[in-house]
Amino acid sequence: QLEDSGGGLVQAGASLRLSCAASARTFSSYSIGWFRQAPGKEREFVWFIGWRAINTNFADSVKGRFTISRDNAKNTVYLQMNSLKPEDTAVYYCNAGGRFWGQGTQVTVSS
Repeated sequence: QLEDSGGGLVQAGASLRLSCAASARTFSSYSIGWFRQAPGKEREFVWFIGWRAINTNFADSVKGRFTISRDNAKNTVYLQMNSLKPEDTAVYYCNAGGRFWGQGTQVTVSS
């Protein structure tokens, strides 16, 4: 139901844009969020966006560097990540309504 993509290997300070594509039904029914899990750490919340793109919430660690948006015509949510840091290295997962998960996309930031 969810397909996340866009990860890669970049240097510190670079940017990446992650995409989370959902089925039309899922996209119109749920808030979409991003989580990440670094090696040896718990999965942590990054950002979510409500289905009307009115309500959003994000983690302090990404404030001012990441932004989230949704394209209703493409049933896709984007996570734009700027000024990446090595501590952003993790597998990033999108989530719909707390129920459905994408397969994850690896983001690796080298120093």
